[in-house]
Amino acid sequence: MSNVSGIIKSIQDIMRKDVGVDGDAQRISQLVWMFFLKIYDDREAEIEVLEDHYKSPLPEHLRWRNWAADPEGMTGEELGNFVNLQLFPTLKNRLAVSGPTGERGKVIRNVFEDAYNYMKSGTLMRQVINKICEIDFNNTQDRHTFGSIYEQILKDLQSAGNAGEFYTPRAVTKFIVDRVDPKLAESVLDPACGTGGFLACTIDHKRHLYAKNAADEVVLAASIHGVEKKALPHMLCTTNMILHGIDTPTQIEHDNMLSRRAYTDYGEADRVNVIITNPPFGGMEEDGVENQFPAPLRTRETADLFMALVVRLLKSHGRAAVVLPDGFLFGEGMKTRLKEMLLQQCHLHTIVRLPNGVFNPYTGIKTNILFFTKKPEAEWPATKEVWFYEHPYPEGVTSYNKTRPMQFEEFATECAWWGEEADGFAARVETPQAWKVSLEDIAARNYNLDIKNPHVGELVAHDPDKLLAQYQAQQQDIQSLRDQLKGILAAALEREA
Repeated sequence: MSNVSGIIKSIQDIMRKDVGVDGDAQRISQLVWMFFLKIYDDREAEIEVLEDHYKSPLPEHLRWRNWAADPEGMTGEELGNFVNLQLFPTLKNRLAVSGPTGERGKVIRNVFEDAYNYMKSGTLMRQVINKICEIDFNNTQDRHTFGSIYEQILKDLQSAGNAGEFYTPRAVTKFIVDRVDPKLAESVLDPACGTGGFLACTIDHKRHLYAKNAADEVVLAASIHGVEKKALPHMLCTTNMILHGIDTPTQIEHDNMLSRRAYTDYGEADRVNVIITNPPFGGMEEDGVENQFPAPLRTRETADLFMALVVRLLKSHGRAAVVLPDGFLFGEGMKTRLKEMLLQQCHLHTIVRLPNGVFNPYTGIKTNILFFTKKPEAEWPATKEVWFYEHPYPEGVTSYNKTRPMQFEEFATECAWWGEEADGFAARVETPQAWKVSLEDIAARNYNLDIKNPHVGELVAHDPDKLLAQYQAQQQDIQSLRDQLKGILAAALEREA
């Protein structure tokens, strides 16, 4: 670990000396496209051993091995001109996207579509390249180590203030994939895939449980779908897929799923078996995006639009798990209509309420995981009751942080309690953490799903109206104490006079 960690640190130190690289976000963007080309070249070397007639989508002189691998190779102005005048223009616009190498060419073009070379010094760039060449992505240990470094890059990206939606804690992604259990041939979509955490976890899950041979691997690769609108996380996701053995991840699209077409235009051909996602919290879409949705579902709030789309894109009996903030549970207006639609069309069988700090230190917003299954119209209303499970902190832990993140093993009690949807979760029982609420009770609450654990004393309210009322009451108490204190001081001053 220390070797690869040291290499990454050295690279970042070198880049800090370059006047063209301004801040962490640009440094990471620069690092990612360079790593992509090295990873791609290492993977090509592996494929060449397995395939007799492999042809690279890259022109020979633009393959990493032919311009970057020699530590005594191009440097200074020559290297800068090569990258800016040959490498980037070709990768952005001139690769063949049809014919035998077309699909692979498309992947590279999509990765470089919004990539930039920020480094001005070819000499420093050569130093960075030589450091990157020290990592062998065909070495299992280096590849595994880079997986951990990769997570560190994502965390650095968030520290750079570049949107915390990129990274869902590994414990949460693993728990969600474990519970949803995508089978080998089931299509899996993350419509806001960020850097591909859910998809990478799905690949590992399918490979571990279901993929037994080369034919299964082909089925697995075809089943993975992701869409990401921001360039840098899309590039990271594509790299992540290649690291996870998906050699031609053309199904990782650089697009905004919310605006690419009208909600009603998504039909049966677009639907998938499984959707797992953590849509961006608190984000607002640009004007006009909401017009792609029917009037009752119009809002500019990103997470709500994604939630509406998830329901639309699930096949009948398709399964989903979505991470959403508390605001979705208690929100009114469009959120009420959306929750009513969700409970009508889907069996919302479980809401796991996560404790504070799961996403620390990037956001303190409290979050929940909603698990549901789309049902055919004949079975509507699909939800008869909703089970809630309040995930507790493990013993001895009072908060999560960088040095003590959430662990997958903490979900063992949920997993043991879970049961099977096929029998209506007949094995589930109420516990100090688990309780159920009927559809009638939820409807009577105007679809407010922010339901406190009845087995515990009064918890902190999440509802902003309640919080406001509490705040106002506290302020009145403080003012009353101030008035009393003023009276005491005035009386004391009068006595002294």
